[in-house]
Amino acid sequence: MTTTDYPDLTAASATTVDDLLPQAHADMEPLLEAGRRTPLAPVPDGPACEPAHSTALLAASPVLASPIEVPAHTVRTDAPVHELGVLDLLAAYRSGATTPTDALDALRARWSDPELSGGAILAVIDGADDAAADSDRRWSDGTARPLEGIFFAVKDIIDVAGAPVTAGSRTTGDRIAATDATVVARLRAAGAIPVLMTATTEFACGAPHNARYGAVTNPWDRDRWTGGSSTGSAGALAARLVPLALGTDTGGSIRVPSALCNLTGIKPTYGLVPRTGVASLSWTLDHIGPMARSAADLRIALEVLAGPDGYDPAAVPDDTAQQVRDGLVAAGTAAAPSLAGVRLGVPTTWFTELCDAGVLAAWETVVDTFRNLGAEIVPVDIPDAHRLHDDVTIVMTCELASNQEGALEKFALYDIGTQVRIARGLVPSAVDYLRSVRRRTLAQQEAIRAFDTAGIDVLVTPGIGATAARLSDVTMEIDRVRYPMQSIVGRNTGLFDYLGLPAVMAPAGFSDGMPVGVQLVGRPWADDTCLRLAQVLQSVTDVHNHRSDG
Repeated sequence: MTTTDYPDLTAASATTVDDLLPQAHADMEPLLEAGRRTPLAPVPDGPACEPAHSTALLAASPVLASPIEVPAHTVRTDAPVHELGVLDLLAAYRSGATTPTDALDALRARWSDPELSGGAILAVIDGADDAAADSDRRWSDGTARPLEGIFFAVKDIIDVAGAPVTAGSRTTGDRIAATDATVVARLRAAGAIPVLMTATTEFACGAPHNARYGAVTNPWDRDRWTGGSSTGSAGALAARLVPLALGTDTGGSIRVPSALCNLTGIKPTYGLVPRTGVASLSWTLDHIGPMARSAADLRIALEVLAGPDGYDPAAVPDDTAQQVRDGLVAAGTAAAPSLAGVRLGVPTTWFTELCDAGVLAAWETVVDTFRNLGAEIVPVDIPDAHRLHDDVTIVMTCELASNQEGALEKFALYDIGTQVRIARGLVPSAVDYLRSVRRRTLAQQEAIRAFDTAGIDVLVTPGIGATAARLSDVTMEIDRVRYPMQSIVGRNTGLFDYLGLPAVMAPAGFSDGMPVGVQLVGRPWADDTCLRLAQVLQSVTDVHNHRSDG
């Protein structure tokens, strides 16, 4: 990895982009020079790696049968309603233990408590009472849909018709979304009910101290951040304000807060879930996915969300999506959980190099759990991870700058985190940007080859290298040394946005009382295999059930 200067994310905003360009050039030139020293081979003899080849490679990849049996999920209906997950609530509705209207009343009582919300809630979405009443009727007359009466939160870059959706920015004014994003429309059609707009960092890339709404505090320690950029979705889930939430992930924005708040989240294979109606940060890296408190809940949600919508140009072929959905709906087995015949990879470099001892210990405990269940554990490394990390930076900042170019006259309204990234994105040349985009296909081929050579089903890595950043100075601690947060949070996650591979973050344990995660990464379209592995873990451990309030 080329060293990049990390700015003070507690600083005030600059006035114009010109104020930041000299430092942006200094920050980006080492990355760009490193790339220029290793150009791609020229045509006609160079490899086929136009930008479109990346999505074509994913589309052509087979959906392999999962080698992992789905363990039975034990539902509970005797806990307070706010403690129930998606499958728990569905069982409670089915049995008559509660109704969607009663569940809504119980959750709403929590939304008005600022100590619980911690800045996560930006707006309450209209129409929930009528939708809950309709769900009551459907459960009563036997016409309940797959997610009937499940309340969910929506990150503030995902459109919900009639709701304020501002991308966490002062530049967007009082924007009201005209229509639902595809993901929201699909959840509604399945009976789920959107109830909360939740905080994001600005355009999913800004600083923790959002210039428009402020910071979201972590329910596990209110002096720390939830992680981002799906910061409000994570805060709402961890505080038991909703059982399900939508997030986005461009460099780790579902997985980072999932790790830091003891949640389970999935960044699906690129193209599996449509991006239509979601504000773009970096269109070749953006992924949309669900967040919850268990892998079993994610499987039922992802089955609803997956598949092309006719609008997202990167969408998965429909037959591929159907094969993924078929795996997600597979029922659990009553047999004891087993990973016999499953081969798992563990990294020896990069992912373990900048990790606190507590994070590594939790990861090793998870690996031992898998080994004790019969899995074979072998070493596997992602080739050229350091270079891919630089490519993520180049691609993300360039595409952000392109997306925001028309608003640069409002530059002073962005927060410092967004400003720095926009300025950096103005530095690379077109050749620099395209080199990083074109390398993606080759990197995908090499990563899949690494899976094939080792014969692994899933790569198991440490999650985030430290526990949640403290808000006072936006730093994270690794073995008693403080680091700028941005040098840590995306290190283990961003590579898989670039590669487009599915990646699940699941609770792994605790370090000094704070949650840490484990990341489960698969081949293209192995989303269900990654979730099944997380569900196996959660069937034999109870870390994911731990609450921030004890």
